[in-house]
Amino acid sequence: MKKTYKNMLLSKSILSGFGKIFLLSIGILLISCSDDEGVSSETYPNLADRTNAGGATTVYSATSQAFSWISPGLSASEENDHMQGDYLFEMSFVTYPAPIYSGLGPIYNNVSCISCHPKDGRANFPDANINAPSGLFLRISIDGTDENGGPNSVPGFGTQMQNQAIFGYKSEGKYQVTYTDITETLADGTIVTLRKPSYSFIDTYIPLPAGVMISPRIGMPIFGSGLLELIPEADILALQDINDADGDGISGRANYVWDEVDNKIKIGRFGWKASVPNVKMQTIEAFHQDIGLTSSFHMTESSYATDGSIHPEISDNSINLVDLYCRTLGVPAARDLNNPTVQKGAKIFDDINCSKCHVPQQKTGYSSIAALSFQTFYPYTDMLLHDMGDRLGDGRPDYLATGNEWKTRPLWGIGLTQVVNGHTRFLHDGRARNLTEAIMWHGGESRPAKDAFKALNTSDREALLKFVNSL
Repeated sequence: MKKTYKNMLLSKSILSGFGKIFLLSIGILLISCSDDEGVSSETYPNLADRTNAGGATTVYSATSQAFSWISPGLSASEENDHMQGDYLFEMSFVTYPAPIYSGLGPIYNNVSCISCHPKDGRANFPDANINAPSGLFLRISIDGTDENGGPNSVPGFGTQMQNQAIFGYKSEGKYQVTYTDITETLADGTIVTLRKPSYSFIDTYIPLPAGVMISPRIGMPIFGSGLLELIPEADILALQDINDADGDGISGRANYVWDEVDNKIKIGRFGWKASVPNVKMQTIEAFHQDIGLTSSFHMTESSYATDGSIHPEISDNSINLVDLYCRTLGVPAARDLNNPTVQKGAKIFDDINCSKCHVPQQKTGYSSIAALSFQTFYPYTDMLLHDMGDRLGDGRPDYLATGNEWKTRPLWGIGLTQVVNGHTRFLHDGRARNLTEAIMWHGGESRPAKDAFKALNTSDREALLKFVNSL
């Protein structure tokens, strides 16, 4: 059942006082349990510190609401702003000139933030109807760049195809997808069938120009965003190896993108290609492109249609509240890290170089939100772009990111996807139907790690997957 603002006010408050202590105690008991007997852990890494995946922002929940808890340690005013932001994040917007929550569309992809990030988590792929409102959207552009080095917008369409429209208007177009099967055989004979999608458009309101590049994207989890935003730029840059000086086949580089709030280039941190500098910019763009709301940052609609509104449809204050909400969601604790099989999987994860890109530990710098300041946390990402090969590439550049480059996705919370969101669809467009498929899609710089995974015996492969699912 979809949570309501009032219910969440009550449920999130459990984390204060005795409720927080109770959950902490239960979490420790759960984490200490092991269902594996007789597996030696003498040579395996000590993972105890990684239980607190979000540092002081960690919450001990493995339930269907695991991604939606308020971060511990907020001040009273921050908690109040978080709750107001939560309300706005879940609000379904309607058409102008409704007196409240007005301004939807006229063309859009979905009606609310929560619709693209269900339960603050990962959207499912809309298999039943690709044009139903969902967390899937398609970015578009043509050759060249805009004045700030970003993707070059498609005349008449912009940089995102809005496939929904309010009454009396026509959407920009509809999505189509076809699949080609690719088979991979693992060392123990297991056959993995990958489905490679190919996207196109039909029923566009005007003809599309030639050479339009298409990049599908799926809504991703938002918890922990405030921590990722606070990793010092120097720490991210220190992980770069642009010319592969160490010869391990893994380079990694930062993206640099335009911040329209501060009007300058900054390091990219968010989005599938690290094309957004901070959570506020992500929020502004989502309101404008996904829901069709104008603001002081985008005073006109995203494309050809206008609903007659002559004022910002979302206020700066509302944007700031949603920004704070996203940055102050707690991070679910890792689970079963004292389990010998999980520890064995962690060692294999390191041995086959998964941790070269999915770097376990990061630290934050100073924040005006004390709960986020100077935290040690475990997201399993280096925040860098990596060439993932042609099979995973979308052919669409995004600032410095090439068509084959993607930002390393954090792995924290990934094992709770089924519990929270009811599916196990992964990667930038949800093409992978489980973790094994997601790994088997890896190519380019990650090809050696993928091949090493493919060569594992059944026991070692299951240990690695058990470790990833513990995060």
